Amino acid sequence: MTSLKPYDVAVKLSSHSNDQRLTSTRIRIRIPKRYQQEPIISNLISQYNLTVNIAAALLGANAREDGWFDLELQGTVPQIQSALLYLNDLDLEIWYDSEQDDW
Repeated sequence: MTSLKPYDVAVKLSSHSNDQRLTSTRIRIRIPKRYQQEPIISNLISQYNLTVNIAAALLGANAREDGWFDLELQGTVPQIQSALLYLNDLDLEIWYDSEQDDW
């Protein structure tokens, strides 16, 4: 990822909402330490039927600080959109690669 920008869920949700083709998107998220006992990444898989690849992660051994995760999300556009809304509702920072193709 060369040029990261904050993820604007409203902008990304405006098109292709009924597209059932499989696609993928790469994001980075910051999970505050208050959520570190919550199964956030697991929920992306179980509740939104996504395949999630953790490309990189930064999380202290004692979980005293926020964690950063570089994720590749694979699924249909509606599945990915719903998952991003879930992350947004948790008020997580979501970043994306601005050079990646839009859906």
